[in-house]
Amino acid sequence: MNNPNLKEQVDSRRTFAIISHPDAGKTTITEQLLLFGGAIRQAGTVKGKKTGNFAKSDWMEIEKQRGISVTSSVMQFDYQNKRVNILDTPGHEDFSEDTYRTLMAVDSAVMVIDSAKGIEAQTKKLFQVVKRRGIPIFTFINKLDRDGREPLELLEELEELLDIESYPMNWPIGMGKGMEGLYDIYNNRVELYRPENYDGERLIPLDENGEIPASHPLTEQSIYTQVLEEVELLKEAGDEFDTEKIARGEQTPVFFGSALTNFGVQTFLETFLQFAPAPYAHKTMDDQMISPYEEEFSGFVFKIQANMNPAHRDRIAFVRVCSGTFERGMDVALERTGKKMKLSNVTQFMADSRENVQEAVAGDIIGVYDTGNYQIGDTLYEGKLKVAYEELPSFTPELFMKVTAKNVMKQKSFHKGIYQLVQEGAIQLYKTYLTDEYIIGAVGQLQFEVFQHRMLNEYNSEVIMTPMGNKIARWIEPEDLDERMSSSRNILAKDRFDQPLFLFENQFAERWFADKYPNVKLKSLM
Repeated sequence: MNNPNLKEQVDSRRTFAIISHPDAGKTTITEQLLLFGGAIRQAGTVKGKKTGNFAKSDWMEIEKQRGISVTSSVMQFDYQNKRVNILDTPGHEDFSEDTYRTLMAVDSAVMVIDSAKGIEAQTKKLFQVVKRRGIPIFTFINKLDRDGREPLELLEELEELLDIESYPMNWPIGMGKGMEGLYDIYNNRVELYRPENYDGERLIPLDENGEIPASHPLTEQSIYTQVLEEVELLKEAGDEFDTEKIARGEQTPVFFGSALTNFGVQTFLETFLQFAPAPYAHKTMDDQMISPYEEEFSGFVFKIQANMNPAHRDRIAFVRVCSGTFERGMDVALERTGKKMKLSNVTQFMADSRENVQEAVAGDIIGVYDTGNYQIGDTLYEGKLKVAYEELPSFTPELFMKVTAKNVMKQKSFHKGIYQLVQEGAIQLYKTYLTDEYIIGAVGQLQFEVFQHRMLNEYNSEVIMTPMGNKIARWIEPEDLDERMSSSRNILAKDRFDQPLFLFENQFAERWFADKYPNVKLKSLM
């Protein structure tokens, strides 16, 4: 469709994911960003469980009860002539698969680190995915309002553990109870934490020597003198600010602040929007690159979520727009089936609220109502474009449970619930090859708990789950299948696409099988 302002609209988009270890403050910083964008009037913190004032991006009942994010949510707002799309991802490692797929739908990432804990295991794992994609990554070191580790030590850890150059955009002047503010290296100013303790001015410009006026009361504090020395050291020995390295994901600009007290967040947002990239070309299965300025619409489904609105029991397919202009009511083709689809009921999100969208361009995330047509990884395209985007990552589960309905009279809701939750990609479904008993597989234990909770609360189906423990899942070609190969140490099953696989008890059982049947090729998903 012809859109004369397409380039201008695409160039104003900033689409990014926020990643972190659980409890680093990711959801809190998301809310402060929404506050600046005027998208919410009040930040409900994760800590507010007793007040019922829940995080705006955690809408699922179990998230509210536990105070953690277990699913990615999408939020959109406008700020300084930019259309910002934030994808808040689950921090808990049991839900990393959802996060990995979300990272395929963004153009940059913001990594939130707890200043007291530094780089944690899950942060490192997620960072490696971002690094593999070569997308720009920005770092926000959070919780300056509490006592944390030395800033220099945190930067060293960042560089050593993640193998990336860092450039501090600002530097803390104290932390915890002794926090006075931030020395803003990039914007040439000092930002005071409690301006009322001084003369009421929050931002004090630096002179040509990089100092505030000598008459300012802050200069009498020993911490200020110490920070001047540290900044001097950083300028002499640290990496130089390099926008090309940032664009390639080889250097991360580092910001310090406190999301809970909303300090340093606005400075971060404004600077981030300057350097975060606009949408770029996406790769197809046959190695073509589709430009975001291509006139015909295309996009891919990176997430499916059931029951976002409990009153309607709906399903939403989240689509990253890659090219062209989406217009409400347009006809598109679903690449996997060749079927024509009319996109008339499409929404954009503000966490738990949403509105019908009339138009969207590359970089935007739209929610398409789904009656069971879509799968994760599907490509949608308009007209003659005929494109199939690269496959999204999927992971071989490690934990398995047999699952049955407690009430045999409720088989219908049991089957519906299982199939809908499986299509979201958080759990995977298998059946024993001969008896068709249900087995579900997951990357982590918490996924099973969420599955059980949602089956009961969203589908009114109480389930009995029998642990099978850790198993190694390996697929085989159907022509290699011989049912006599199955034993208690390697259970023969089929996935939801009826492809045969074995669930091996351990690596020894897998090696024994490989030695006994050398012509049978065993495959994993990743």
